[in-house]
Amino acid sequence: MSESMNDTSQILLAELGQRVRHCRVDRAELTLELERDGLLESLRFLRDDPRCDFQQLIDLCGVDYAEYGDGSWSGPRFAVVYHLLSLNHHQRLRVRVYLDEELPIVPSAVEIWPAANWFEREAFDLFGFLFEGHPDLRRILTDYGFVGHPFRKDFPLVGTVEMRYDADQRRVVYEPTRTEERVVVPRIVRIGEEGRYDAGNQ
Repeated sequence: MSESMNDTSQILLAELGQRVRHCRVDRAELTLELERDGLLESLRFLRDDPRCDFQQLIDLCGVDYAEYGDGSWSGPRFAVVYHLLSLNHHQRLRVRVYLDEELPIVPSAVEIWPAANWFEREAFDLFGFLFEGHPDLRRILTDYGFVGHPFRKDFPLVGTVEMRYDADQRRVVYEPTRTEERVVVPRIVRIGEEGRYDAGNQ
């Protein structure tokens, strides 16, 4: 399998040329990093060339590399990752494209793989990534009035408002949160003699 992946990586390097930032096989996984310029042409090649034949888009997701690893990461903060499958060649391919932090925008892949539609809406909703040419780019998991993007690492963990459906107004309303911030103390269970237990501090 790794020999077949090495052959595919050589094809990608030869055919995509300057569009390739990096291509490697690691732990029996093939990863291709592409430039944003010419991205759609590269993705079309991956789908249409019979030597690649990645007909299926399994997943598309966003990545936020802020505070990545031990903190020594110096690359771009955001990336979009495409997970592709070739049934004919029994291969999977991970394609990574880095985005600009100030304006994280990348061309939409919906016309290449229609399955990208909802995946791109999810990445837009949760990371704030823009997909140029998407037919209906709007939130898919959070409410229309939601502020921010929950999967960004700088998104606050404790909010100040909560939402609920108000039957009288027949709409979603926002109110100050009614929960108090608290420190959760782990429950400790000690088994003593005669099978009794002491719950400890809770």
